[in-house]
Amino acid sequence: MTIDWQKEVEARKDDLMNDLKELLRIDSVRDVEHGTKEEPLGPGPANALRKVLEIGERDGFVTKNIENVAGHIEYGDGEEMFGLLGHVDVVPVDDNWDTDPFEPVIKDGKLYARGSADDKGPSIAAYYAMKIIKELELPISKKIRFIFGTDEESEWVGIHRYMEVEEMPKVGFSPDANFPIINGEKGILSYEVTFKDQGAEAGDFTLVSFKAGLRTNMVPGDAAAVLDVHDQDKAAELKAAFESFIAEQDVDGEVKEENGQIILTTIGKGAHAQEPKFGINAGTYLVTFLVDHNLDANGMNYVTTIAKYMHLDYNGKKLNAYTKHDVMGETTSSANLYDYSKDGDKKVTLNIRHPEGITKDDILANMQEVLKDAGVSIEIIGDVKTPHYVPGDDPLVKTLLDVYEEHTGNKGEEMSIGGGTYGRILESGVAYGAMFPGEENVMHQPNEFMPIDSLYKATAIYADAIYRLVK
Repeated sequence: MTIDWQKEVEARKDDLMNDLKELLRIDSVRDVEHGTKEEPLGPGPANALRKVLEIGERDGFVTKNIENVAGHIEYGDGEEMFGLLGHVDVVPVDDNWDTDPFEPVIKDGKLYARGSADDKGPSIAAYYAMKIIKELELPISKKIRFIFGTDEESEWVGIHRYMEVEEMPKVGFSPDANFPIINGEKGILSYEVTFKDQGAEAGDFTLVSFKAGLRTNMVPGDAAAVLDVHDQDKAAELKAAFESFIAEQDVDGEVKEENGQIILTTIGKGAHAQEPKFGINAGTYLVTFLVDHNLDANGMNYVTTIAKYMHLDYNGKKLNAYTKHDVMGETTSSANLYDYSKDGDKKVTLNIRHPEGITKDDILANMQEVLKDAGVSIEIIGDVKTPHYVPGDDPLVKTLLDVYEEHTGNKGEEMSIGGGTYGRILESGVAYGAMFPGEENVMHQPNEFMPIDSLYKATAIYADAIYRLVK
């Protein structure tokens, strides 16, 4: 039987879009500060999970909610299980959006909203692929289980809890990256660098605070430093120098004086931490300005260290964190969270993504050696993900590439990324779409969007691929 998968998608595209818009309207940023016993990761992620499970129940699937942190939609009763893995949480938003990030808007063939590309849009596409298989009553020999997590963008608490209490498939894919396929994922972890007290030596200015960044996996798009002024002549020089700096560099910004303090702000470009070279790190740019001015001892040590070892170093070479793998590529490094207070914490957190060939402990030891004279301590924080690779001759990889080639007419080939998807938790798991080659990667950025034609095209590819793998 020949199935026109694209025709089946066309027949359901309005329903698909309506369901997706409902999901996109839910602000599902992880919010443990407002978490409760019933909704430990916050109300937004829990509401998004309930919404997607509600859609599954409406369409006659078996669903299960695991403590409002994860869940699944299931079809079929075969002994063997095929897995789909998506997430309904999103990264935070900033003030650089042109539209309301939680009110979907269609402009020029693109659907704008936080989560449209990562990962609500692709997840709904894969869900509709599963729905098409069910509604056509196609014969399948395996159970299809679509598992949803609610904090993939942070610590993976939801999916880890799911793995503790539910059976996991061994084979499957996550619709949370790029076509033609992602069968290699780098190790991902964060290193928190804490600066020790350098004494009370004064300067022309005291660094009162330095703040930048929303999450460890996002290159910061803006940064702000507050300075106490001790010499008004120096203050005038600094303000003039900052105006010149902004005119010459890749960042925008402003300087203002309030209550005897100078506030410096830089505006760069946010980006996904897996590809920091596509962002403009507002934090590192701001420290490169401050190093040329006479700060107090603690402030000077903070900005000097970051400027010397972290600015424009996208591969961790200055910190001796670099390695390269023939298939998985190079290490990436990005200083993404800045938390400095004159009377409190003095920290910067780096997000590092590395291929096979170097370990987290190697990187830690190397960084400690490089920064031994900087007066810092370094520790690994948060969830640690080790490198993951499924060989190109694996049946899953070969089938998914075949489907991609048949639907697009383009050659499929192995790819690795610095991003982390749920595909890595499966024994034989990969990421598959939904971003096509040549499309702009807007994940984690302001004005995130999903091309609508690509969304529907991905749905057809998913339906064909899933059916081949479960029939």
